[in-house]
Amino acid sequence: MAVKDQLERLAAFEPAPYPVVSLYLNTQPGGTGRDQFHSFVRKEFAARSRTYPSGSPDRESLDKDLDRIAKYLDTELDPAANGVAVFACSAGELFEAVQMTAPIENHWLYIGDQPHLYPLARIDSLFPRYAAVLANTNTARILVFATGELVRHEEVKGVKTRGTSQGGWSQARYQRHLENFHMHHAKEVVDALGDIVEREGIERVLLAGDEVITPLLREQMPKALSDKIADHVRIDTNASLDDVIKTSLEAMKRVHGDTEREKVDAAIGAYRAGGLGVVGPEDTMDALVKGQVDELLIAASLRELEPAGAATAGSAEAALPEPAVEPSAAGEAAEAGTNTVRLADELITKATQTSAKIVFVEDAGLLSEYGGVVATLRFRI
Repeated sequence: MAVKDQLERLAAFEPAPYPVVSLYLNTQPGGTGRDQFHSFVRKEFAARSRTYPSGSPDRESLDKDLDRIAKYLDTELDPAANGVAVFACSAGELFEAVQMTAPIENHWLYIGDQPHLYPLARIDSLFPRYAAVLANTNTARILVFATGELVRHEEVKGVKTRGTSQGGWSQARYQRHLENFHMHHAKEVVDALGDIVEREGIERVLLAGDEVITPLLREQMPKALSDKIADHVRIDTNASLDDVIKTSLEAMKRVHGDTEREKVDAAIGAYRAGGLGVVGPEDTMDALVKGQVDELLIAASLRELEPAGAATAGSAEAALPEPAVEPSAAGEAAEAGTNTVRLADELITKATQTSAKIVFVEDAGLLSEYGGVVATLRFRI
């Protein structure tokens, strides 16, 4: 299941009166080749459990969840996974696990009344779903990536052609014949790509091809597909999968950096003009609750979010619930504070529930004057 689909399922989970566990683990092996997360899990599970009275319904529900998660990590974790996120609430009949090739930077355990989705959405943003087309005049590879791993691979084989030393009329006729083969191959590649893009819900495509096939592919593409071409990259048709992943992820990162400033400027410009834009946590939260937000632009670091205004946004629906237990994690999450973590969750959850696009802005300075959040709107009220 795609991370986006799992985000939608988790966002639909109603806040529960029982503890909801959100666990993020970096499962990359350490220097000895062994997993490094087991000691964190044992220590933090025991510590979180003790914060509930022994024999209480909350404690019983949480202990069931922690035991099930521990067994899952022991028996079902893929050794090739670099990160895993697990969400559980036995009383609410919730158990979702997301294993991914993309790494999770830090271990993070959060227990509240709903799934903690900011880190999962952040991973989906850092490692988006996209397609890469590696083509020449007789073959093409179409690869779909998500969370840093290959999830689909198709090949389109054309007719192998070679030049001829004949001259005059025969040469001209052969050249036209050759061009027809190339055009037919380009059309087949574009048709296959169009089907994959539609079926997989892909928004960005990277194109790698030689000087002959590239213009032919662009010529055959309908505008809707051509508009999805994010960049042209240099990757050999026979490049290894590791090289394709490395080069394409670097290209996607460049594309994201080029577009995030444009998106932020557009949202702020619309706000200044009194149009379809909103800035700051409070007004953005209010717009999300009303289903107005088309695209949420949120700081990629929790340190850049300012929760004060959103905590008092003027409706009961916008109020941020108190967590059952404060987050337990080193680094960014601990420094940001509980209210900031709740704000991040509420923004991501509301955006997912209302099908708003979510864009994480890596350049902290772009949103620093607006509490780390701006948005474009679908409509005004």
